[in-house]
Amino acid sequence: RTIKILFASLFFLLLQVNVVQLLTIDGISPDLLIIWIVYLALTEGQLRSTLWGFSIGLAFDFVTGNFIGLSALTKTVCGFLAGYFFNENKTQLILGSYRILLIVLFVSLIHNTVYFIVFTRGTTIGVLGAILQIGLATTVYTATITLLPMFIFARKMVS
Repeated sequence: RTIKILFASLFFLLLQVNVVQLLTIDGISPDLLIIWIVYLALTEGQLRSTLWGFSIGLAFDFVTGNFIGLSALTKTVCGFLAGYFFNENKTQLILGSYRILLIVLFVSLIHNTVYFIVFTRGTTIGVLGAILQIGLATTVYTATITLLPMFIFARKMVS
């Protein structure tokens, strides 16, 4: 099971680095890794999703070469927060309903807030402006992309 998660994580990491650029609109792109970490939190629980969030974030930092440790921090927070929504008996129900959208919205908003608080430290970029302009748009875009897996899981529940 861990090997499957590792390979899927590498797949989503490669998608995020190479393919998401094609989905960028006016400098705003969705964060597929957040969606993946939320999925892991809902299926694996809080501790495992926190550890996977850290590992995925650190790998993303090394692959992109940006601010080493920042994505590790923010993705760890994502895994930890999303883990609060873990309920072994309701996993499929959550994955196939609007609830996953709300979880991704919440987690992504916190992720972007933490990211820009740290990223804009010591720069002339305003924290609030970065969060409202870039962070909020990224959050909405990421939640919109979440509709695809939500519909897939909803269809599996009906079948």
